[in-house]
Amino acid sequence: MGNNKNNINQSPDSREIYAAKLAFIGASISTLGDGLQAIAAGIALELLEKSNNGSSQSQNDQSKQTEKTQKQVDDLINELKQIKKIIY
Repeated sequence: MGNNKNNINQSPDSREIYAAKLAFIGASISTLGDGLQAIAAGIALELLEKSNNGSSQSQNDQSKQTEKTQKQVDDLINELKQIKKIIY
């Protein structure tokens, strides 16, 4: 980031680009956080519905749901890595 500090002092355009990059990073992280919250809320809702119905999920169904959730989290992490590549 020391390099960016030098760029900031060069011109107003450089400062605007730096500010835009920071805004992009912040928005990206916020979006990923919202995605994780949505996944967690969906899991919590599903658990509450199942407990209210008195039914228990089979081991196979639990494994499938865990895999699906893990894939969603992995997808979000991959998006963050792609954003990092774009910025640097």
